[in-house]
Formats: sequence, C-alpha cells, structure tokens
Amino acid sequence: MLRLDGVSASYRGLLALQGVSLEVARGEVVAVVGANGAGKTTLLKSIAGQVATEGSIEFEGRSLRRLPAHRITRLGVSMVPEGRRLFPRLSVEDNLRLGAYAKRGVNRFKPFELVFSLFPRLQERLPQRAETLSGGEQQMLAIGRALMTQPRFLMLDEPSQGIMPRLVDDILAAVTRIRALGVTVLLVEQRLVEALAIADRAYVLQTGRIVLSGPAADIAADDTVRRAYLGM
Repeated sequence: MLRLDGVSASYRGLLALQGVSLEVARGEVVAVVGANGAGKTTLLKSIAGQVATEGSIEFEGRSLRRLPAHRITRLGVSMVPEGRRLFPRLSVEDNLRLGAYAKRGVNRFKPFELVFSLFPRLQERLPQRAETLSGGEQQMLAIGRALMTQPRFLMLDEPSQGIMPRLVDDILAAVTRIRALGVTVLLVEQRLVEALAIADRAYVLQTGRIVLSGPAADIAADDTVRRAYLGM
C-alpha cells in the first residue's frame, strides 16, 4: 500500500532521513521505533507532504512527492501529529468537523459514528472546549479528527505521549480496533514493548537510517534492541 525507496529529507537545516526504504502492506500495523532525534516524525511528515524529500514515496502505486498535503489527505492518507495539535479554544465537535474539511464527498454522519464507536467519551464532551479535556481525551480527539476523513491509511506520531499510564493501553487498543475496521496503520511510538505488541512488523530508525526491520515479535526479542531501548 505504501512504499518508500531511498528517501532522504532535511528538517530545520539538518539531514533527518538518509536513504530510508520501507513498505507497509494493506491491513498491517507497522511500527517505527527509535530514540528521540532518530527521524521518526520527519518520516511521517515526508509521507504527509509536509517536508521536501528526495527518493520515491508511493501510495497505492501513485507518487506522493510534490503533492500538497491536502491532496495527499484526499487520497486516503491521514496523520495524527505529535503533540496532538488541536484547536484548543474550539469545541470537541468543531475540532472533529474541521478534520473532515479537506476531504470531499464524505458522508457527514458516518465519520461521527465511527469516532464515537471508538471513543464514546468524546460524544459526551461534544460542547466542551478541547483545552478542557484530559491528555488522554485530547489524544482520543486527535485520532478522531484524523478519522473524520475516513482514511484508508492512518499515521500516528507518539500517540502515548503525555498520557497517564492507565490510558495508554486504551489508546493502543483503539489502534487495534482501527485496523480491524480496515484501516492500515503506520505507528511511531517510543513505548517499544507496547508498540511491538500490536504491530505486525517493525522498523528501527537510528540517526535517520533504518538499522533493523522484520516481524514485530523478532524485533522485540532482538538482544541489541532490548539493550538499546529497554535497558535489558
């Protein structure tokens, strides 16, 4: 469904990706793990059309390079950014509605039904301003907003960031349910154990390069990965 071949990108004057190649098959959850500064966010922004790149990025056989971000969204690619990036003074409902703004031909009721089936708490908080929500609820809203375009391919950047530990499992369980609905997922996450537990395959990114890839279970069992990221 997604194929990157030799992708390099600079971000804020630094070479953040160096010849990255990866693939995501339809229906998979693929995790990209690595330390801070490894280039994980730049990778997602490159796919989403937010960073200039060299190399090849194809979605369902179509090149995404040089396409503006809103056109990539209309092709069925949606992204939940790091830090959520909500409109804090707007209501939960307005944040959700704005999520579907760039996507033409979306049934205006069906996306709400999808979001509320995953996150019933949001339906209870529709009139509230986004800034009044807890961290976990804000992450639910950020994911819900991305789902309002009814994407076929969803990218999540650190969905567990800034969330109480007891809610992290809820957020990652939602990722599994999203995949079950037919949405392919590319997940960037620092919580290595939790990410690999729900992923089919994984890539380890280090200083802008892919240094290891394979089935998620094999990555989780790799001694080098365990020492580098788990202190084991």
